[in-house]
Amino acid sequence: MRLSTKAIAWTFALLSAFFVLNSNAAEPVAKSRFTGVAIGGHDSVAYHSIQRVPQEAAVEGVKTYTVEYKGAKWRFASKESSELFAAEPEKYSPSYNGHCANALSLGEGLIRTDGTHWEIFDNKLYLFFAGRGRDRWNNGNWQTYKAEADAAWERLSKR
Repeated sequence: MRLSTKAIAWTFALLSAFFVLNSNAAEPVAKSRFTGVAIGGHDSVAYHSIQRVPQEAAVEGVKTYTVEYKGAKWRFASKESSELFAAEPEKYSPSYNGHCANALSLGEGLIRTDGTHWEIFDNKLYLFFAGRGRDRWNNGNWQTYKAEADAAWERLSKR
């Protein structure tokens, strides 16, 4: 059976609409384009328990403990971490789904992070592309920067 040009065009249009609608369904997550792993594979639960001054390195997650959330693979160092995240992902996922908080506050758009530069403000995890952004938030008025980043996130994440 041979499809007509019109049938092929309609099929293509429907598939295109499906992919466009589904691509906009989830908020963007800072993840690898190749593996789909969020925030460089770091354990987003572990940030809440590691020493902050001097700041310890982020904890690497492993493939064994992976949770799918918002179209990304979130890795964890332990079963306990993965279970905590699965039970309360909004509590443990980073602000702006791991995009650079500083870049958002400066109007620079959605910049992916790898989970290396981080800080917790008001019990919420924030990630930064570079240490300079983290330092800016620590040495300045992070509440003002957060308000600016929140406004940018609201605009950019709903596109």
